[in-house]
Amino acid sequence: MAAISAAQLPAVAQATARLQALLEHARQLKPEASVEPPLPTSDLVGEVDALQEGLVERNVHGVVETAARQIFYTLINSIDIAEPAFVQVWHLLDVLVLCGDRGSAAPELVAWLVEELLDSQTTAGCRIVFDYLESRRERLAAKDFHKKNLVFLRSCNELLRRLSRAEDAIFCGRVFFFLFQTFPLGDKSSVNLRGEFHVENTTKFEVPDGEQIEVDDKPIEGENAIATPKTETAQPPTKPGAKATPARLVVQKPLEEFVLANSELYPIFWRLQQDFSDPTRLFAKAHFETFKKGLGHTLTKFRKTPTVVQTKAAATNNRGIKRKLDSDGTITQPDGTEATDHFADKYNPKYLTSRDLFDLELSDLAFQRHITVQALILIDFLLSLTDKAKKKLAALDSSNKSMLYSITLSAEDAKWCRETRNAITNFLKAVPSMEDGRFYHRMVETVLARDKNWVRWKVESCPSIVRDPVSTEQIMEARKGAKDATRIRRVPEKPAGAIDLSFLVEGQGGGLDALRDPKRFAEPSVEALVEGVKADKLDLEMEMDEAEQGSLKSAIASKNWRALRLVRGVDLGMLDQVEVGKDVDEMFLPPNNGAEVEAEAEVDGAGAGAGDAATTNVTPEPIETQTRVDAGVEAVPAVTVTEGEAG
Repeated sequence: MAAISAAQLPAVAQATARLQALLEHARQLKPEASVEPPLPTSDLVGEVDALQEGLVERNVHGVVETAARQIFYTLINSIDIAEPAFVQVWHLLDVLVLCGDRGSAAPELVAWLVEELLDSQTTAGCRIVFDYLESRRERLAAKDFHKKNLVFLRSCNELLRRLSRAEDAIFCGRVFFFLFQTFPLGDKSSVNLRGEFHVENTTKFEVPDGEQIEVDDKPIEGENAIATPKTETAQPPTKPGAKATPARLVVQKPLEEFVLANSELYPIFWRLQQDFSDPTRLFAKAHFETFKKGLGHTLTKFRKTPTVVQTKAAATNNRGIKRKLDSDGTITQPDGTEATDHFADKYNPKYLTSRDLFDLELSDLAFQRHITVQALILIDFLLSLTDKAKKKLAALDSSNKSMLYSITLSAEDAKWCRETRNAITNFLKAVPSMEDGRFYHRMVETVLARDKNWVRWKVESCPSIVRDPVSTEQIMEARKGAKDATRIRRVPEKPAGAIDLSFLVEGQGGGLDALRDPKRFAEPSVEALVEGVKADKLDLEMEMDEAEQGSLKSAIASKNWRALRLVRGVDLGMLDQVEVGKDVDEMFLPPNNGAEVEAEAEVDGAGAGAGDAATTNVTPEPIETQTRVDAGVEAVPAVTVTEGEAG
């Protein structure tokens, strides 16, 4: 009996026929021969649900998978991906996505077929496949993504191994973005839980004999050793009796200000890459001292070297195509379009370590920023080993012990790290212009701050950051609370505990009527101010509080000034009675006070001794009316006090 293949089974043939009918219907729904737009699957729901009807096999998903693979292999073997007819493959994948969502096929079937499609295509074909994945990303991750995620992760990682980081940098970025946007933020599939460093990323550079060697742990000697400032000493006499040559006093510059030549800096500079790729090397004191000197010389060289901002000659997709350079420096594409509006491509998959290029690299702004940002990342790692930072981590639920280090950074090394970090940030802010430099520095600091939170999350063994959906009861309660808070409220006419505001009612002595009362703005008379001063003096004699005494004294001084101001406008002659140190109640006595003055004078005269050489008596004379010649001024009674004999 001859064996038959799975494709020849009746159930598989029936499923194949139904899938062919679905693809024919799909051609009518979407006549475009392109990846986009996606196939409108709402009209195919009924046919997809009927895909399993009449199948007597137990493994229905296996039957549908076998039929789908048969159609899939036939299409990719007979049609090139660049042909318009290849749209049938996109239709098949869209149909299988709908079948997986409706339960007619395995949800991960479409992921398996996409993986095989990527394996069967060249790099150019994989770009078209990724056009499909990016346009269907939300639909692929909408349902049962936990069954597809490992397949997508495996296929994308395999694609990244095939791509060149130098020639296909943008395509690699598309792959990473697809993974970042598809996988949940708290997924552990791409988390470096053990905190391992990429020590395999080695940097090779030239030694004086021209050979290429890999950076090792041995210090560079000879002309590659780190240069240090030198001081001249006194030379001993070469002949007997000759005088020794006195030493010249040379001021030794700090190491940070000592600028090395490019040839001397070359091995020191590239040696830093080993420390950047494996920061744990700096736990050794000798390596850390070498790193500090090398980084100090590098930063000094960057500050003293004029920077140049490179511009990109053409778009990335036109790489390798001949371009014409006009006389004015404008780059023209073969189609006649101008290509001067493209920014510089600052992506360097691997540094070029040739000595001939070192001078140009030092003056490249993008290159300087790459190195300084690497230094910032390493310095932040070292600052996380200080005693204060380690105490903060100890307070957390640090179940991931592999992210914790036993070494503690000394206070001296921590001070150097902070000073160097400040120097790097100032350098980033200053070049090429203050505005652009500050923007770049702010962007770098934002990324590093988020990376610290990422490290802390890994130290805590990546706890779940997914929040459960809000329940219907909570939503209804929140809506009710918002409705109660925003409803129109009517204030009662007489709320409980409210004060009586009837004095504000217009027409009943309140409101503006009270402000129109002449007593509020009428000018007081001199007599009223004098009486006020008297009353304040009486209150001042009885007051014991210092604060109230000060207030009364201020009121008396105010009334004195206002009275003198009024007298100035009425009669300037009365100002002759003004005496320093007296208040207005003592200077401007009213007419009825004449008798009191006379009585006081008599008492003073009676108390005088007979043997006095001279006696002065005050006798009141009739009040004379002093007539002013000034026009428009009324006569003011004057009080005169004269000397007389004793009565």
